[in-house]
Amino acid sequence: MISTLSSDDRKVVFSPKAPKPIGPYSQAIIANGFVFAAGQGAIDPETNQWIGGDMKQQTERVLENIKAVLEASGSSLNKVVKTNVFLRRKELFQEMNQVYSKYFPVEPPARSTVVTDLLRDDMLVEIEATATL
Repeated sequence: MISTLSSDDRKVVFSPKAPKPIGPYSQAIIANGFVFAAGQGAIDPETNQWIGGDMKQQTERVLENIKAVLEASGSSLNKVVKTNVFLRRKELFQEMNQVYSKYFPVEPPARSTVVTDLLRDDMLVEIEATATL
């Protein structure tokens, strides 16, 4: 579902199949032929509750949330050109990468991966994406 902001060149994206924003941000913004999807955590969109779990479970939930936001915008995972991955600990990289590679099996997008302690203790991964329409 796409709703128009006051500006004709920007549109807000909201998908009921992804978690509701828990702060002052949109799930995604469409501008200039791109979709800029906000970082997603491992939140169940039906309950808007944290799922917890291990790195593989969290990565899968995060990428399913991104997929829902992109599809609501008229895009898809196949059109992702850049992702930013935020990990709680560097030791989790391989597990995240195993799941991530299943969602981007061919010609994966450019990617940056950052280890940060800004995530809550049980939040192992957050991913944001930029895609074309």
